Amino acid sequence: MAENKQGRPSRYSDAIAAKICERLAEGESLRSICLDEDMPAKRTVFDWLASEEHEGFRTKYAYARDAQTDALVDEMIDIADDGSNDWMEKKNADGENIGWQENGEALRRSDLRIKTRQWIAEKLKPKKYGAKVALTDPDGGPLKVEVVRFSET
Repeated sequence: MAENKQGRPSRYSDAIAAKICERLAEGESLRSICLDEDMPAKRTVFDWLASEEHEGFRTKYAYARDAQTDALVDEMIDIADDGSNDWMEKKNADGENIGWQENGEALRRSDLRIKTRQWIAEKLKPKKYGAKVALTDPDGGPLKVEVVRFSET
């Protein structure tokens, strides 16, 4: 008797599409979502996004990606405010506490986590989170552009 194995879903369903969009909007990556056994493979999601019959999914997916960026920005604040691992107890050979020292590894990891989210936010929503460039004169006022035309003689 053959065993009936349940594989990854490959048929489109509104319920699975909604779950994908919900998890994206909460800040989770599509890669990590699609690693779950009850979720379709990334290739399948991309096929759904490319399909003309799933236009509604494309729209919801775009909104979820937009919300994902805001979730990543919120996470940056949480990471920056979390100082729980910034310091570690320093002990002597007898195991007695002799003070505290900065936990450089945790601080570097937090910095990397923030910078990664910042980079993603700048790329996904450049108008909102991208670097603003303003051209000004040396005094900080509006830049005056002078057009010079040369005439051929």
